[in-house]
Amino acid sequence: MTTASPTIEVRVTAVLQKITGGQKTVEASGDTVAEVLDQIDQRYPGFRGQLYDDDGKLHRFVNVYLNDEDIRYTGGVETAVKQGDVIDILPALAGGAQSARED
Repeated sequence: MTTASPTIEVRVTAVLQKITGGQKTVEASGDTVAEVLDQIDQRYPGFRGQLYDDDGKLHRFVNVYLNDEDIRYTGGVETAVKQGDVIDILPALAGGAQSARED
């Protein structure tokens, strides 16, 4: 008997909400972060394209957190997920450039 993959809550920002029909949170199943993201892309075509580059790697300006842990340090998109986990997808934030002042 095969056990079903866990259902994971995925919270997305405004940019991705345009793809998810305005939903701030979507649920998907999978055994890894990658499987969860792929399932969301099946329901919302174009979702994956916002996260991955042409080489199939996460864009460096996209931050993905599993239960507040950056997946870059937990195994990347191959990080295992379990029932009750929460994935947050956020764009990287950077400060503006400070111009040199003339005195």
